[in-house]
Amino acid sequence: MIRFLVIGLLFYIGYRILASLGSAKKPLSSQSGSRDHGVDTYRDPVCGVYVTEETAIIGRLDGQRHYFCSMNCLEKYREQLDHSSPSNPEE
Repeated sequence: MIRFLVIGLLFYIGYRILASLGSAKKPLSSQSGSRDHGVDTYRDPVCGVYVTEETAIIGRLDGQRHYFCSMNCLEKYREQLDHSSPSNPEE
């Protein structure tokens, strides 16, 4: 009885090894889907998510572009700027 279990276990291990070798032969481009490795990504300064220029919400501050993943992050960024700036600069 134990002999059959050992033989069965060896066949199963051999099968898993052969199956993993067969799946490793797939090209990487098919696994990456629609990703284009030549596209620049930008980090959202609020939540840290990386976005492409095509999918980003772009905000400008002092002539610089800032890329956001959503309007919520853009609004949070603007709120942070409002709170960090002095309330009365003439004093």
